[in-house]
Amino acid sequence: MRFAQTLPLIAVSALPQPALAQVAVADSGDTGWMILCALLVLLAALPGLMLRHAGLVNVRNALSVMTQGAAVIAIVSLVWGIAGYSIAYAPGSAWLGGGANLLLANLGQLRDGMTVPESAFVLFQMALALLAASLLIGAVAERVRLGWLICFAPLWLLLVYAPTVHAVWGGGWLADLGVLDFAGGLVVHGVAGFSALTLALIAGRRREASDPGHSPVLGLAGGALLWVGLSGVVGGWSLGATDDAATAILNFHFSACAAALLWALLDRLLGARTSATGILSGALAGIAAISASAALVGTGGAMMIGVIAAMVCRIGDGLAARWIDDPAGIFVIHGLGGLTGVLLLPIFVLPLLGGVGYEVPVSLSAALLSQLAGLAIVALWAMIGTAIAALIVSMVIPMRVGAQEEADGLDASQHGQQGWDFR
Repeated sequence: MRFAQTLPLIAVSALPQPALAQVAVADSGDTGWMILCALLVLLAALPGLMLRHAGLVNVRNALSVMTQGAAVIAIVSLVWGIAGYSIAYAPGSAWLGGGANLLLANLGQLRDGMTVPESAFVLFQMALALLAASLLIGAVAERVRLGWLICFAPLWLLLVYAPTVHAVWGGGWLADLGVLDFAGGLVVHGVAGFSALTLALIAGRRREASDPGHSPVLGLAGGALLWVGLSGVVGGWSLGATDDAATAILNFHFSACAAALLWALLDRLLGARTSATGILSGALAGIAAISASAALVGTGGAMMIGVIAAMVCRIGDGLAARWIDDPAGIFVIHGLGGLTGVLLLPIFVLPLLGGVGYEVPVSLSAALLSQLAGLAIVALWAMIGTAIAALIVSMVIPMRVGAQEEADGLDASQHGQQGWDFR
């Protein structure tokens, strides 16, 4: 009797329960990891870049570049939430995302194909956008208006950065061409580097030759924060607390170390002294290069990518100084470094060299051609889009400060304050 009474209950419990079975649940470990990586990238974009830029400019402009950094972070964050994320990742065409996620509407409980909520993915991607935008400040330090930068940065985000993200990472047309970029060697470092080159050319040189930097200590401290914080980029793009994340961070660090030591050696060979700031410049060049392939290559490949990137960027540093005035070396370190890593990816991803290989069989020549085409397209669009955004804003707000303001220093002339007490 008792069995007969319970049989209907057993039968009911065995029936499909669609409402319960289909509830998506995020993995708390992966979610926590993504949030941590986003905060690490914010650490790089805020105190890291602010301190590095401050140390690399004249003593009377240190406060101004830090103020510009805070302002750009604020405006780009708001615009990312309003429209940037939707343009980059909402369903749309091969060229741009649609409007489904404007003001972060319609976010999913889980990002498609991931174990984290879409809000965590938005946060991580916002941190990458802030990093890219903040890098631009170093290329035009000591000569542009704060108001101009506040208007330029969001326009650059919408015209240049977000469409590039969609094309490569959002399933757009460059992804269809086979362009690979694991964690921003092209999308973040490359775009920022070539945009910085354009801005430096448009702004022109500073009216008076400036010292290499008033505080190497600040530059080193900021570079060290970048070294730590940028690990969040490669770790976060592993999309979870996995073996891929650990491998990516290991390769990131090995590349940075190899590049730092080779840059120091080249300084010694070319200039007879090892530059203190050069060691961190080398590390950042290695970081920019390995970003494209951090989880895809072996240990030896990561070290070799760092070595090659340091050689390219150190030689480029000497040549670029003749043509552009880029106080923080954004184009040389991030542009050329990212370029190097993107082009080396197809070689060092091969299993013969310790890489993971390709998911879809492809010849080395075809992979190199795809990377080269993607690099050329992204670099060209970064330069054209940056020029368009800069000129549009300049029609309303002049880009450069006046000659007297520049001579007095932007700390006093733009902000009425001084970074340091000169009494």
